[in-house]
Formats: sequence, C-alpha cells, structure tokens
Amino acid sequence: MFIADLEGFRNHIMVAVDRIGGPTKAAHAAQVSNATIHSWVKQKRVPNIDKAKLLASLSGLTVQQLRPTR
Repeated sequence: MFIADLEGFRNHIMVAVDRIGGPTKAAHAAQVSNATIHSWVKQKRVPNIDKAKLLASLSGLTVQQLRPTR
C-alpha cells in the first residue's frame, strides 16, 4: 500500500536487488562489490549499461527502470 502511494519515488534498483535475493547475491551476479550495489541503490541508477542489462534480465525489470535518462 505504501509503495503504491509513492510509485513515482520507487527505487527500482532496490526492487531489482530484492528480486535477485539481496545485495550479496546481486553483487556476485554482477561481479561487483556490495559497496557498489549500495552505491547504485543510493544513486537510484546503474551507470554501467552492461550491468544494468544483467540486473534487468535477472530481476524482470527493464533497463530503462534501472538506468533512467534524466
């Protein structure tokens, strides 16, 4: 209910990481550190297109959701 009310403010990176199984599993899948995953969550963006494609594939989200253009 709360997330639906804040749809425009949803952190898609956090959703993707959660769907993958958490920060550690996402970090292993993307071959990056946990700190990098946390940085992406904080930035609400995956800057590397290849990593964004991988996380999108694993989480069922789109690359656009993980790497929005501003």
